Amino acid sequence: MKAPEMPAAKVRIADPAARLRAAGLSRGTNQSGVRLYNERLVLSLVRRHGNLPKAEIARLTGLSAQTITVIVRQLEIDGLVSRQDRQRGRIGQPSVPFGLNPHGALFLGLKIGRRSSDLVLMDFLGGVRRALRETHLYPTPSGTLEFTARSIARLTEGLTRRERSRISGLGIAMPFELWNWEEEIGAPRRVLDRWRAFDLQREIPRIFRRPVFFCDDASAACGAELTFGNHGHQHDFLYFFIGSFIGGGVVLGGDLFLGRTGNAGALGSMPVATAKRTGGRGTQQLMRSASIYVLEQKLAAVGEDPSMLWRSPDDWSGLADAILDEWIEEVADSLSFAILAAIAVIDFAAVIVDGAFPVSVRAGIVARTAEKTARLDHRGLSPVAIIEGSVGSGARAIGGACLPLLANFGRDREVLFKETA
Repeated sequence: MKAPEMPAAKVRIADPAARLRAAGLSRGTNQSGVRLYNERLVLSLVRRHGNLPKAEIARLTGLSAQTITVIVRQLEIDGLVSRQDRQRGRIGQPSVPFGLNPHGALFLGLKIGRRSSDLVLMDFLGGVRRALRETHLYPTPSGTLEFTARSIARLTEGLTRRERSRISGLGIAMPFELWNWEEEIGAPRRVLDRWRAFDLQREIPRIFRRPVFFCDDASAACGAELTFGNHGHQHDFLYFFIGSFIGGGVVLGGDLFLGRTGNAGALGSMPVATAKRTGGRGTQQLMRSASIYVLEQKLAAVGEDPSMLWRSPDDWSGLADAILDEWIEEVADSLSFAILAAIAVIDFAAVIVDGAFPVSVRAGIVARTAEKTARLDHRGLSPVAIIEGSVGSGARAIGGACLPLLANFGRDREVLFKETA
């Protein structure tokens, strides 16, 4: 069987019907494109600002007050927005703001990782209602299907019929071409060959009869930061997610930039300087120095159990400080070179760093990276802010859940779910 093509940042949809709203939310397909776009625009503005009165929505969109009244009324009928407490203390009548209804839609997100798989049930505000995690020595196609089927059943049990009808789809975030990383994954070649021949896009819809979306895991994490994080409202930023493998994404003009083939933001493949044992400098891919699998190898080399890295990504309290500090220094060294190279190409306002590790580790990596970047030669380059991500270790699974959210409720130019040329 021919290996399925799944470029790193490109999102694929298992069923063309996924472009429509879930059956429980659809009012039919006879709406005009303008009407649908305006609804999505209103939802996006309300999501960004938290809640907005209709007059402010009209001002921000440039649409008439009458048009906004019609749109907001329909969104309220659909259960996607709800009235909030009146805003008092201003001149004139108190205004009634509208906010997103967390119960308006539900989304499932699956992360398939090198050492663990996660499935989350997320609400319309981005809150994780329920989550399940399973660790493994390496992922297998059959194990992935079994985990997905079992976990969907567990996460959705107890939901009412109405709540089930509001599940808009499943988004799947996984590394690109698992079968090409034999040394890093540590799986037997026969297992990796199964992935090469396995058509996940065909198999998952057989166990989940709703729209299914696929995306590279680091790009999905970037989508989660863009949608639910990014509290500084950066419009142009470079995003790194440090998991078993480091990856990332590029955001330009407030949108995830996929590039000509959908492979923009393949930051793990970026060449960076590295010290040679014989002295001087060489180069290697960023992935080989700034990934968690490198820390895993360091721990195994001194007889430490590395399983805590993926069993408890938010708690590494049992980790040897000396080994962790050494790894953080190596990560920061490599990131500083990668950042300088990137801002020489695109004048990013910020670089956001997140990963599958505790908040304290993230803070340490960001601080050391900022210090090392500041010491490099910046002549001809503009300053860039290096800041922490805000979604955390669950960003890839949450990013997977973002795929059906953006496909069904995002603005048209939020093209995370669209095909590229």
